[in-house]
Amino acid sequence: MSFLLIVLPAFLIFAVGFLGQKVIGFDPKPISVLAIYLMSPFLAFRTFYMNPVTINYFYIFAFCLLLCLGLIVVSFVAGKIMKSSDSQVSAFVLTGVFMNSGNYGVPIILFAYGTIGFDYAVIMMVIQSFLMSTIGLYYAARGSHEGNTMKQAFIKVIRMPLIYGALLGLACQLLQLNIPIQLYQSIDMIADATIPTIMIVLGMQLALIKRKQVAMKELSFIVLMRTIISPVVAYGIILLLQIDQPLASILIVLAAMPSAANTTMFALQFDTEPDLVSFSTLVTTVLSIVTVPIMLMIVSM
Repeated sequence: MSFLLIVLPAFLIFAVGFLGQKVIGFDPKPISVLAIYLMSPFLAFRTFYMNPVTINYFYIFAFCLLLCLGLIVVSFVAGKIMKSSDSQVSAFVLTGVFMNSGNYGVPIILFAYGTIGFDYAVIMMVIQSFLMSTIGLYYAARGSHEGNTMKQAFIKVIRMPLIYGALLGLACQLLQLNIPIQLYQSIDMIADATIPTIMIVLGMQLALIKRKQVAMKELSFIVLMRTIISPVVAYGIILLLQIDQPLASILIVLAAMPSAANTTMFALQFDTEPDLVSFSTLVTTVLSIVTVPIMLMIVSM
């Protein structure tokens, strides 16, 4: 019951966005742009500025990269077994490889592990954002059979201010630059507002997803990827890298998060199985009410 209570506050915030979208009806895109392009760089800056560089930075980066590559291999193997099309395999990558470690995972880790876990989760969010904006965008474009995918991926990366916020915060820390208290208070306030804002946006996005004609075979595999395969692969990587607690548990829990909401935008943009991607995001998010508390319970044993 206590593990369910950890997830409950996050879902209550999602519910605000969900009900607001259903009852009032907002356009979530400008709010999402506000959170991603104006607010999240301040959160990334604060995280990298306030946390000294340790070996854990390397562990988180190596973990994210190995998990991404491992799950891509699983997606291709499953695609071969199920005789899926290239577009469907790309949808497997979008929904099965990239988890919602940001606007879902970060608050869950904050509720479960406190500020230390929160900082680790934000670092992973920055790395995941980079991977999603490169590898994820590549597979989204690949599934639509459009050209210039590497160029599109590069443009997407250089437009992501989250990366620059993280790099600037890291540079200020390494150079031991002291930020004036008045300026830091402004940064701190915006950073604190970022996570609740993007959680509300996720609730809005979920409210716009409708039941589609989706094949149960593909949907079942994606659910299996997010709930079981991903944390199992994550556990293997933890053993390989010999990562200590509490970081090990935090990374496994984050690996079990539902599909990332941003992949729906990629799928719509490139017409890469948008029905499958969007509905998989909704299903894995709803199921996470049960699966995430179970994962929290398992890693605490």
